[in-house]
Amino acid sequence: MTNRSKLTVKKLFDYFIIAVMGKETEFTTGSIRKAIFMLSVPMILEMMMESIFAIVDIAYVSQVSVNAVATIGLTESVVTLVYAVAIGLSMAATAVVARRIGEKDVNGARESAVQAIALGILVSILVGFIGFFYAKEILALMGAEPDLISEGYGYTQWLIGGNITILLLFLINAIFRGAGDASMAMWTLVLSNGLNIILDPVFIFGWGPVPEYGVMGAAIATNIGRGTAVFFQLAILFFGWSKIKIGFRDIAIRFTVMLNLVKVSLGGIAQFLIGTSSWVFLMRMMSEFGSEVLAGYTIAIRVMLFTLMPSWGMSNAAATLVGQNLGAQQPERAETSVWKTGKYNAFFMAIVSIIYLLFAHDIISWFNNNPVVIENGGLCLKIIAIGYIFYAYGMVVTQAFNGAGDTSTPTKINVLAFWLFQLPFAYLTAIIFKMGAMGVFMAITLAEVLLAIISIVWFKKGNWKKVQV
Repeated sequence: MTNRSKLTVKKLFDYFIIAVMGKETEFTTGSIRKAIFMLSVPMILEMMMESIFAIVDIAYVSQVSVNAVATIGLTESVVTLVYAVAIGLSMAATAVVARRIGEKDVNGARESAVQAIALGILVSILVGFIGFFYAKEILALMGAEPDLISEGYGYTQWLIGGNITILLLFLINAIFRGAGDASMAMWTLVLSNGLNIILDPVFIFGWGPVPEYGVMGAAIATNIGRGTAVFFQLAILFFGWSKIKIGFRDIAIRFTVMLNLVKVSLGGIAQFLIGTSSWVFLMRMMSEFGSEVLAGYTIAIRVMLFTLMPSWGMSNAAATLVGQNLGAQQPERAETSVWKTGKYNAFFMAIVSIIYLLFAHDIISWFNNNPVVIENGGLCLKIIAIGYIFYAYGMVVTQAFNGAGDTSTPTKINVLAFWLFQLPFAYLTAIIFKMGAMGVFMAITLAEVLLAIISIVWFKKGNWKKVQV
């Protein structure tokens, strides 16, 4: 290695440490490449923590039964509706907080943070009530067989009933990201998922004095891990360990600020409700082909999260850069940040797609040795990996719209890609033309390719630069 190469490696390592420790907080001046790196590193690590959580859960639960795996698939297809609300509110929080920080209005950022958390608590109480008392009915509606409902409804009860931990974890991390405190968001997920990895086998298999809860134990561990992380997040906000510090005097309903958040979040909620409701219908379609096929699909989706989450990390970095630079009256710097982030994301996703195309079935076999599960899970990974480079740009550009507060544009694109194309195509190929699970996998890939192309064309028009939040 030459002296120049050694210096470059050392410089990258130094930047990595600075990014992880959260020492860099100014992203509206200086090198755009450095800004992307400083925000992306903790956000990628944050998303990787989330994907590790998904992988660990499915690895442990796969040892319980095929029904247990299918229960997770059905439940989480419904929980994604909760995620839609969480992500919609999170997009609003990131956009508004980032814009206020870019304008150097820290008080405005703090007010927005408090109102976002209040909204999250109200929504989670309502959803939790429905999930806890109607868990069996939810699974039946999703097409679950009686033996699956009997075995798995406790998991559904705990996961949806305790959704406040999901919602607040998403929401407060979005506040940190908007403020440029990406490392704080990362460390909260390190805590959350570290606890989950330790507690999963304890509650699933019954270690020591803890009884064996089976698949329900995975949800109990999740709630404890995420709940602990939420308390940690609140401590960060109240003790002022991040750019935003909340005091007891700030805890009040401010209708003007809340309504502004609701206005921005409605587009985001609608956007993800469209995408996730499409996923619910696809999961319902998959249930027609039996628990083994459904289990293969569920495992494949969990494995994909391991690579999609880091990609989302880079996309979230683009959203923060767009929001802060628009607040600082630098729209051209915001646009340049998006194209550079998209390029780096595409390189990463290209490598992942090659790995999936070569080793898909081997990867699925790590989680389950059932031949039908392996065959369908491997097929799912291969077909979806074909469109990974398109996903890279699609995710970054979509998040750029959201970071600007323009949540309505991605909503329109989602309607076209998912409702008007993906669902009809999946039904025709999988059910009418009897292609089975392959028809669903093809629909997923083609819809994401279509979404990426439309998003790029729309982004180039530049209307997102004029949005006020």
